[in-house]
Amino acid sequence: MLEFSTFPRFLTEFLAPALMSFLSLSPLRFATSRRAFSTSYAAYSNIGKQPITYPTSVTFKHHSLPEGDIDLEVTGPKGSTTVRVENFFELTWEQPSTTPSKPSSSTPAPLSSLSLTVQDASQKIQRSRWGLRRTLIANAVKGLTEGFVIPIKLVGVGYRAQIDDDPDVQNGKRLNMKLGYAHPVYIPIPSDIQVEAPFLTRIILRGTDKQRLGLFAAKIRSWRKPEPYKGKGIFVGDETIKIKAVKKK
Repeated sequence: MLEFSTFPRFLTEFLAPALMSFLSLSPLRFATSRRAFSTSYAAYSNIGKQPITYPTSVTFKHHSLPEGDIDLEVTGPKGSTTVRVENFFELTWEQPSTTPSKPSSSTPAPLSSLSLTVQDASQKIQRSRWGLRRTLIANAVKGLTEGFVIPIKLVGVGYRAQIDDDPDVQNGKRLNMKLGYAHPVYIPIPSDIQVEAPFLTRIILRGTDKQRLGLFAAKIRSWRKPEPYKGKGIFVGDETIKIKAVKKK
């Protein structure tokens, strides 16, 4: 049994190797050995700085709101829509500097541009909405001039789609799909969206509002989402899915 007089010496000799190895690890060594999750620097999007080009057939009007924001009304050949713009944005319109004296079919008409800037780019709320507002305005211009198209493909045995008259809505249409259920699937078609079924397994959506068009396509897809084992389902756009191997016992 150890005596009290020999205990401190025994304890020192026992813990000496561990104590020396711990003291050799300086705080600087801990700091240098730590690795960051990512070595890349923070990059900010420059989408908001890009000007929006539009043809002469597109016009803009702004209406003031009580909160200081404005409703930017965009009018084109396919209709009109409004985009709400916060009060910390500044809109600048630039007209083409030169116009051809004799316009021809081979010479395209010059395009005007709209630039969107913020008052203080150091503010997070202004930076976060800069690219969003620019994209919404650009989508409105494209939708009212060219329009948006979303193709949908039905993949599966017996999957069919056709367009019928909607008995619940006067002069309305609905999408009638057979997707392997014991009942057909009926989806009413909104008035601002054009739906075509050129083939039994193909659906084409056309519209001027990209957001509403995407929501309607997602509603159709929700009835049969693509599954990875047989590759069946409703595919939107150029959507693909990786086929998985079937687990065998």
